Amino acid sequence: MATIGPETVIAHYRVRADREGEFRVLLDRHWPVLQRLGLVVGAPSQRYRGQERGGLLYVEIFTWRDAAAVEAAHTHPEVSAIWAAMEPCLEDRDGAPKWDFPHVQPLPPP
Repeated sequence: MATIGPETVIAHYRVRADREGEFRVLLDRHWPVLQRLGLVVGAPSQRYRGQERGGLLYVEIFTWRDAAAVEAAHTHPEVSAIWAAMEPCLEDRDGAPKWDFPHVQPLPPP
């Protein structure tokens, strides 16, 4: 089902241990660039660091303005440059991809 309004994404980044510093610099730039370009809404991204499948896992949670903003991010050269630089810092791990981006919608309270 397509959404018309904001879309929250929970990004999972499986970071290579030997590239963590480089990745962190890129992650620190990621949301501010998206925000400056008007592609995201709400509070700055929530970011977490942990372990998963024997390696480093970073999680970033933020909200795209809408589906059009997601599309625009994929063609914007400044965003593409960050994503391209992130890619070699990541690794497929134990059958899981380098990164994945489930989009979620809030549930109403019980």
